[in-house]
Formats: sequence, C-alpha cells, structure tokens
Amino acid sequence: MTQTVQHQLDELKARVLDLEAEAEIRRIQARYMFLCDTPLPEFGVADDAQRIELILELYTEDAVWEGVGEYYDGQFGRAEGKAAIRAHFEGFWGEKKDPELLLNCHYLTSEQIHVHGDTADGQWVHMQPWIFSDGKALLRSSRLNNAFRREADGSWKITRTRTENVFIAPLAEGWASDFPSQSVLMRP
Repeated sequence: MTQTVQHQLDELKARVLDLEAEAEIRRIQARYMFLCDTPLPEFGVADDAQRIELILELYTEDAVWEGVGEYYDGQFGRAEGKAAIRAHFEGFWGEKKDPELLLNCHYLTSEQIHVHGDTADGQWVHMQPWIFSDGKALLRSSRLNNAFRREADGSWKITRTRTENVFIAPLAEGWASDFPSQSVLMRP
C-alpha cells in the first residue's frame, strides 16, 4: 500500500470517528432532555430517584452542572461532581412541589458539535413550555454550552452542562388544552 493510500485511509478513519462521536453526543444530549421531561416518557421508571440515577449515568464523576448569566446564576448556581449534581436534581424532583409541574417538554435546536479527539463541546438553544397545577404556565428558552469526554471504555459522557437564560415568557392559562398526565410512549 502506498503512503498516499494509507494517509487517505487514516484521514477517512479520523473523519468516521468524529462523525460517530457527534452522533453519540447528540444522543446523550437528547437523552438528557428526554429524561428531564414531565411527564417522564421513559417506560418503567418507578420514581424520580430512578430518573435522577438515569440522568447521572450520562455524566462523568467530575462533571459540572451550572446555570450562568444574570438570571440563572442565582437560580441554579454550580454543582461540581456527581454527588452535587444529584443533590441539584433532588432539589428539583426530590419532594412534592406545590404547585405541581404537570408538563415540561424540551425542544432542542441550533445544534453545533465540535469534536477535539477525546473531548468535545456542543452548543444548543432549547425551548420548553411549563404548565403547573395552579394554572400558571410559561415558556422558557436557554442557551446550552456543554462539554463531553470519551471515557476509557470508549463511551462518551457529559463533563459540563452550562445553561444561560434567553427568556422566560408567561403563557395564558389554558393555552394548551390537551396533554397527558403520564406518558405511554415507550411502553412495550
């Protein structure tokens, strides 16, 4: 095999590895959002503690979850390491809230994923409607600037979730007329 052919094969292999990494990162980010939806569409998840554990499986041990910017800095703060990230999510789902969150669905857009060997970063814009049991509703949009790492076993994990508020807009009561109390999407 000539050096030119070997060089072309090496370049092709590197490009395929980058595309596979992008696809895996895209799946991880979408899975994270899916697991954060309410009602939770993941079949067989018994409670929010199990939901939190499924989310934590997406993160490295040294990961950081943070809200940044003038609105999210004080609202979300910074959690370093899985134990702190678990506590962050337990604060959100760990106890019954009043009013109860009835609907929250994440929509991702404006994706950019950049692979740098065994690390990567990705940016997205996401929008999510929220409906509460007291009739209040809002539409929230955020920018995400997240980081990822390929672990020793070859899997990709989240090393940083960084979210910054774009806007929060109140919605009129009753703006959504029909939504499920539980998801049956993933049932066998």
